Amino acid sequence: MKTFLKRSGVLKGFTLIELLVVIAIIGILASIVLASLNTARQKSRDARRLADIKSTQLALELFFDSCGKYPEPFAAATLASSMNSTVCTVGATTQALSLYLATAPANPTPGGATYLYTAAAGGATYSLTFSLEGATGTMASGAHTASPSGIN
Repeated sequence: MKTFLKRSGVLKGFTLIELLVVIAIIGILASIVLASLNTARQKSRDARRLADIKSTQLALELFFDSCGKYPEPFAAATLASSMNSTVCTVGATTQALSLYLATAPANPTPGGATYLYTAAAGGATYSLTFSLEGATGTMASGAHTASPSGIN
């Protein structure tokens, strides 16, 4: 009996199998958390894209109210290059889109697709092309177009 007590008193700590099981459980939990985090980041970027497009639409409508037409780039252009490409004169002042939209929004994904702005001849209408990474609300992932009639 004395040898058993001495022996059991010396054996303190965890076995190798217990440590491996705990490490495996921690690894599984970490992978679940990282997968959820990536999904949340994707949804956040898509929400930012939609907010950028809506604020740009508002700026374009304000420009239209002041000038009677939408800005006309020379060809399909990124939104950033269209900011000062078209100006109109209202009274004694010259206005550009940058008056209503201080900086052109950029795609929240580094290296992602840029927002493409095109306008009809005469500035009667416009289209803003952008893409979503995943389904957001009622919109599917992929390319979409915003125009004066809304977002398709």
